[in-house]
Amino acid sequence: MTKPNPNQPQLVPETVLKRKHDMDEMKAHRAAQELSNPRGNRKIFSPKTKTTKIYKPESFISNARAMRNREIRYARVMRKGMQKRASNKKIVEKKKVSSKLDSGAASDDEDDDSAEKVEIDVATNSVGAPMVFAIRIRDNVAVPQRMRKILSSFRLRNKNEGVFIRYTKGARKRLHLIEPFVSYGILTKGTITDLIHRRGHGKVEGKRVPLSDNTVIEKAIGDETGIICVEDLVHELHNVGPHFKQAAAFLWPFRLTAVKSKYQSKTLRYNEGGDYGDRGEAMDALMKLVM
Repeated sequence: MTKPNPNQPQLVPETVLKRKHDMDEMKAHRAAQELSNPRGNRKIFSPKTKTTKIYKPESFISNARAMRNREIRYARVMRKGMQKRASNKKIVEKKKVSSKLDSGAASDDEDDDSAEKVEIDVATNSVGAPMVFAIRIRDNVAVPQRMRKILSSFRLRNKNEGVFIRYTKGARKRLHLIEPFVSYGILTKGTITDLIHRRGHGKVEGKRVPLSDNTVIEKAIGDETGIICVEDLVHELHNVGPHFKQAAAFLWPFRLTAVKSKYQSKTLRYNEGGDYGDRGEAMDALMKLVM
């Protein structure tokens, strides 16, 4: 058996060389990105790293027009109400859903011909509901000051954030005033449970804490409200119990994802408020897209 020659270079497998090449290329790309757009709190003021944003004059004009139109709408709704744009009665429509689904859950997948379709009653508005869930669907561009104050009072300060709101007469009036910026409706108990398990965070000593354990809820609001677990929290929110205000305030505004569907984002222009306003029981279908 021949002994290996120490002077001869050792052969390296091709897969290892490819992996090393990819890693070097990724490190170089990240280093270039770090120079062009530094992350974190590091601020580097130099000609190489300074980024410049360019705003077209048309954007200033369109934002000014949008601001003026929203101020006019706010004054009209404040003075005359929604008039024919919103009914004061509960509107129920027939909708075909799969027979495999529960009667309380509506499905938008009507292309599946294998399952039998049945008709159910679906409320298209939230009139008569004790509670609604509201999502902010627009950012802070061209927002009048009065609308900004109402959004802040609902804790809807950023886009794609959602909160639970007690649906009183005053809350309904304020939601009508900011309707172009929010989409709201009724959630089923199952959707509320799924939402809290997936995206639920609590406010503990001013900090955003994930609800990974029931002890977080018990220590924060257990002594004051008697709510000691996620099931109690869901029950209080869905039934609008006597401690609804404390339960809703304990929950940090839900940070939801943007709509991924091309039909929603382009055809309905969801990012520009295409699905704003009162959705009623159809809010469950929207929640499936943003959770």
